[in-house]
Amino acid sequence: MNLRQLEAFRATIRCGSITEAAKMLHISQPSVSRLIADLQHSAGFPLFVRVGRGLTPTVEGRHFYEGVEGMFVGIDRLQDLAKSIRNSSGSTISIGTIQSIATIELPKAINQLYQNSPETQFVVQTRNTPAILDAVQMRQIDLGIVGREPDHTGVETLYETTAPYVCLMPEGHPMAQEHGLVDLEEVAESETFVTFGANYPDSMMSIDPALSNKLRARSRLSVANMPLAGALVREASVLAISDPFSAEQSVLMGGVVFRPIKQNLTYYIAVVASGREALSREALHFVDLFADQLEKRVSKVRSLSKTVT
Repeated sequence: MNLRQLEAFRATIRCGSITEAAKMLHISQPSVSRLIADLQHSAGFPLFVRVGRGLTPTVEGRHFYEGVEGMFVGIDRLQDLAKSIRNSSGSTISIGTIQSIATIELPKAINQLYQNSPETQFVVQTRNTPAILDAVQMRQIDLGIVGREPDHTGVETLYETTAPYVCLMPEGHPMAQEHGLVDLEEVAESETFVTFGANYPDSMMSIDPALSNKLRARSRLSVANMPLAGALVREASVLAISDPFSAEQSVLMGGVVFRPIKQNLTYYIAVVASGREALSREALHFVDLFADQLEKRVSKVRSLSKTVT
């Protein structure tokens, strides 16, 4: 298989038809068909099935596309790098981040460098921690902001911190009017919680297994990310254990509040790179700005727990 075949495959996935893919690539329709056929022969499995007048990727084709798209992310990164070198001014900082940081903390840190360094460009992607670590190791992105307990094998950790989990609840819930730490052991007897994939995050290592089982046993709602959990807290009047960064996003959306938790549940945040020596001066400066921004937020959340004890 070659790059042109992969380009034709990628374009067909995105367009949903060979005709539209040919237009995108500025080549003939038979050429696209031939490239796809050659790629299928090399791969050893069908990539598409015909549905009506269009094409739909097979299960194998979708899995293969994930790898192809990851490769093109690397190519796009090379194009950005070439452009930066060609212009001989400024730099491009590519960042992969988990969702909990993407909406509030990361934009605040980016803005500081954005305003003071007009020649610096940013490319930001949201992914889960395993995908970010893979992308950093393959040097598809400069910096990764991940949310998993160390150690992060194969990358260099530039900054790390921890923050306490909080309890997210509807603003009209009776518990929202109370003060003090929320005892999960106590509220698990009467309240319903949103869980994550019928479980709790692996990074929440300090949660007692018996308590985790108790919370799961009462749960009728299971989601894959905290923004959705926050929405369900607001709409379904349930509770959720949330990292403080996602909790702040949910509060800004309205209809929910959060309180500190009695149990010591720890959320991990780290900034990683393939190596400090591979980063530009601007990228290293950004890490410092982001670390300062995050420390302010973490200190505020920790102070909430201290003031109610």
